[in-house]
Amino acid sequence: MAQKTRKLVEEHADKLIELLNKAYADELVAYFYYKTAALLVKGIHAKTVADQLEEIAKEEMEHSEELAERIIQLGGEPIDDWDEITKKANYPKVDIPKDRSDYESILKAVHVAEQGAIGVYADIINFLQKTAKDPVTFHVIRHIMGEEMHHEEEVETLLGL
Repeated sequence: MAQKTRKLVEEHADKLIELLNKAYADELVAYFYYKTAALLVKGIHAKTVADQLEEIAKEEMEHSEELAERIIQLGGEPIDDWDEITKKANYPKVDIPKDRSDYESILKAVHVAEQGAIGVYADIINFLQKTAKDPVTFHVIRHIMGEEMHHEEEVETLLGL
C-alpha cells in the first residue's frame, strides 16, 4: 500500500474503496452480460449488434481493471468472489431478453445499464469533490464515466434515438 496515496483521502479511504469495489462489481457484471449477449445474438443484424456489444464488453473489462488498480493503490483489495460481486454490485443483473433476435430489447437493456453506470460514477465524483478530495481517483472515474457516456450514445444511435 502506498502510504501517501492513502493519506490523501485520510479517513475516507475505506468508504472510497467500498464505492470503487461496488463499481468494480458493476463492470464485471456488465462485461459478463455484454460478452454473453454478443456471442448469442441472432438474426440478420446480429453482426452489427454483436460487434457493438463486444466493443463495449471489452471496455467494461478495462474499466474493471482500472478500478481494481486504484483499489489496490488505496490499500484495499478488489472483490474476488463471484457471489460477493453480485451482492455488492449496484446493478447485479442486466435483463438481456431470451429472444436473441430481439435487437431492440437487447439494446434497451444495455442502454438502461449504461445509464445506471453513469449515475454510479456521478455519485462517486460527487463524493470525491465534496468529501474524499482525491484527484487521482477523480481522474480515473471521470475517464470511465466519459466512456460510459459514449457507450450510451452509441447504443442510442443503434436504437435510432
